[in-house]
Amino acid sequence: MLRLSRTSQVILGLLVAVILAFMYIPLGLVVLNSFNAARIVSWPVAGFSLEWWGKAFASEPVRAALLNSVLVASGATVIAVILGTLVAFALQRHSFFGQRAVNLLVVLPIALPGIVTGVALNNTYNRMLEPIGIQVGFYGMIIAHGTFCIVMVFNNVLARLRRLNPSIEEASQDLGATPWQTFRMVTFPQFRSALIAGAILAFALSFDEVYVTIFTAPPGVDTLPLWIMNQMARPNEANTVNVVATIVILASFVPVWVSQRLGRDITDRG
Repeated sequence: MLRLSRTSQVILGLLVAVILAFMYIPLGLVVLNSFNAARIVSWPVAGFSLEWWGKAFASEPVRAALLNSVLVASGATVIAVILGTLVAFALQRHSFFGQRAVNLLVVLPIALPGIVTGVALNNTYNRMLEPIGIQVGFYGMIIAHGTFCIVMVFNNVLARLRRLNPSIEEASQDLGATPWQTFRMVTFPQFRSALIAGAILAFALSFDEVYVTIFTAPPGVDTLPLWIMNQMARPNEANTVNVVATIVILASFVPVWVSQRLGRDITDRG
């Protein structure tokens, strides 16, 4: 076990403190300014007020943008869970020509810059599908998000499948279980936590996506990140944005806590 000297521990502690301060002080300023009585963001805050919270909760555009984000992220997560799991099983359980190419193609969308994916899908929707009468609309945005969310589920499930003991499934079949019973009672419980963790990551990735959304969102449809980006150009609305950002920060603690618990469970089982 590596032991650090007292000086090294102090230096490492200071570096960690500086990094954490750099990360969380700006978030703290966002939270404080959500209660700022002034109309514009300021430091120190001019006074305590709940005016912006009331405006945020009463704002129809905010509620619509939040609903759109949840719907798109949920749809993309469903696509990612289904396709990501199926591809992970196909690549792990079977050998076939082009297997490595398929693996590369599944992972590639997460490596591509979002603006490239957005432009490519925009051209596909507007130049290829619309001329033949196919209007993708809102569903096109969900499909677009699903293309890169698949990787989150795929990587988690594939990593877990590689660590499973195949003899357990063979024992289940030897005892007379059908393939579906073996999957439901033996295989699925072993990779369930990895699947849920991948789904959470996919939802979070879709929820805050901006570039792909800009190029694939139907006219007049805003997700929460697009609404925030548009409102930042209006200084008088900045504190309302801070309220929405504060709510998102607080809500983010839930998936982080769940993913940590699931990650601990995966490690313990491994």
